[in-house]
Amino acid sequence: MVTTRFGRTPDGRRLEVAGEFDAPADLLWELLTDTTEWAEWGPMVEAVLCADRRIQAGTTGELETSFGVGLPFQITTCEEYRWTWKIAGISATGHRVEELDDGGCRVVFEVPLLAAGYSPVCAVALQNLKEIA
Repeated sequence: MVTTRFGRTPDGRRLEVAGEFDAPADLLWELLTDTTEWAEWGPMVEAVLCADRRIQAGTTGELETSFGVGLPFQITTCEEYRWTWKIAGISATGHRVEELDDGGCRVVFEVPLLAAGYSPVCAVALQNLKEIA
């Protein structure tokens, strides 16, 4: 089940689109940080052109989108099960994984309020991640 709520993040107030997984946090973190996996779970990502397979702060590359436009990206933070980025120079959705007491985890997409219309895309991404995990 996908939940959506307002929350506070290190980057300010965001719309948080989240889903729980019966899988370890490390597995979901790997899927979220491996650029070769992004097209598998990201509904609008056709391919990723990037020198780094595993992202870190400072990683740059280009997203080939499903609507035929290439967009440059830069990872701005990547630590402690949370990463953020800019796409075409604009702060975009944050990604985080939270460990749960039962051994599962929760994946949260932190959507900037001005991009709230992107939340259904995040819900599809969560479903795709569930199928992969």
